Amino acid sequence: PPPSRRAPAAAMAEGSGSGASGRGPPCLGAASAFRRWEQLRRRAATPWARGLLAVAAGLGLLYAVLRVPVRLRDGLAAVTVFLSTLTPKFYFALTVTSSFISGLIFVFEWWHFRKYGTSFIEQVSVSHLRPLIGGAESSPPAPAAFSAGENESSRQNMPECKVWRNPLNLFRGAEYSRYMWVTGKEPLTYYDMNLSAQDHQTFFTCDTDALRPSDTVMQKAWRERNPQARIKAAYQALELNNDCATAYVLLAEEEATTIVDAEKYFKQALKAGEMIYRKSQNCHSQSPQHEAQLRRDTNVLVYVKRRLAMCARKLGRIREAVKMMRDLMKEFPLLSMLNIHENLLEALLELQAYADVQAVLAKYDDISLPKSAAICYTAALLKARAVSERFSPETASKRGLSTAEINAVEAIHRAVEFNPHVPKYLLEMKSLVLPPEHILKRGDSEAVAYAFFHLQHWKRIEGALNLLHCTWEGTFRMIPYPLEKGHLFYPYPSCTETADRELLPTFHEVSVYPQKELPFFIHFTAGLCSFSAMLALLTHQFPELMVIFAKA
Repeated sequence: PPPSRRAPAAAMAEGSGSGASGRGPPCLGAASAFRRWEQLRRRAATPWARGLLAVAAGLGLLYAVLRVPVRLRDGLAAVTVFLSTLTPKFYFALTVTSSFISGLIFVFEWWHFRKYGTSFIEQVSVSHLRPLIGGAESSPPAPAAFSAGENESSRQNMPECKVWRNPLNLFRGAEYSRYMWVTGKEPLTYYDMNLSAQDHQTFFTCDTDALRPSDTVMQKAWRERNPQARIKAAYQALELNNDCATAYVLLAEEEATTIVDAEKYFKQALKAGEMIYRKSQNCHSQSPQHEAQLRRDTNVLVYVKRRLAMCARKLGRIREAVKMMRDLMKEFPLLSMLNIHENLLEALLELQAYADVQAVLAKYDDISLPKSAAICYTAALLKARAVSERFSPETASKRGLSTAEINAVEAIHRAVEFNPHVPKYLLEMKSLVLPPEHILKRGDSEAVAYAFFHLQHWKRIEGALNLLHCTWEGTFRMIPYPLEKGHLFYPYPSCTETADRELLPTFHEVSVYPQKELPFFIHFTAGLCSFSAMLALLTHQFPELMVIFAKA
């Protein structure tokens, strides 16, 4: 052979030689195999060889096309023979089983939707199947830093589901516990009580508690989960220091079984708290620790005075309660975040001092201050009071609304947009429960707390509930849907349902806004269950006819 053709074969033979040095005799079998491969490759590159391969491929495809229908026909014939041997009992058992399984799926889907607000099948599909099918969705990375203006605007544009202390919360021993003794139902959730324990540790403890044995004991008492252990720790603190104000506070809240007993404990707490507060005022500038102690003593004093005013309100001494609240707001004007004005509004409404109520609203119903259901609905109540006695839907539809009636209707629409759950409780379309110790602004928990104390004030004004009944649903025609933007307030937050379920007891049906549409799989499983049950019934009643229908 020529040298050009021998070079690859020789190189191949040399590379496959035996021995460590690779200088063994050449492999003739490998060289001949390589030559045959080269000849086949050159022949396959010719046009006639390519045509032959195309004809072979076409014949194979034609065989597959002709053979598949034959196999399908054989398989269909086998299925037909199998179906012809089935009895009506088989079809009845099949439809009953299908109906039973789909019914179980429907019940589980409905339970999951009522409890968690989502479809279980959709949730599993989104969280587990979508990443497997389409890959995980990559979320854009968050920017490393924001400017102050961007951060502020983001806080303003995004409504926050913040839990607030209920300004009108009841007494645990004198009210919540008595409800549990009578009904056997726990009115407070663990989440709600845990938030209260955190509040007590924040308001009633400080870094210098380790210097005083009684405060050290109370610091541990606020962390106790067992009520009896907390009460026992409070008595231990009083044995160490008879002037421990926080120990009296705990006993008033949890051990006292009546409002009268709670008031006695709070009076003792007030006497001890004022004495400690005066001492802290004299030395608060000595060190940061003394300033922290003054803040703690101030919190204790404000809390005790507020609860004493609430005791006076519950015991019927309303004017005394109003005076105590006014004095407290004057003495500590910077503690407006405690919402003492809401206690004052409720007491003034009980006195029917509507001019004083309007004066309080003029101060606190400001655009720069956070709103609440108490403020919005009290403002609506005052405007409804001016027209509700003479209001009639038939007369208003004939002559139109007057200016005062328009103002009242707009105030109701404003209140309903802020918290759409309240009207159903005021109109007694939903049953009330004891309000929780914490509420969520614009949520069902706030609606329960407001209606629990203010329903009587709406009933007292003749025609107010009638005006509310005739106009409150018109609010939803003014709010865009979907709720991409609000009308008078920020868009209604979507996180209220979850927080309200944590705050309200399990036996209470949480109000949800906007009402969620039933998921697709609930409709699908309900339809499948109904269809299978209908087939089972027809198969049981007309077995021969259904067998003929199935075979056809």
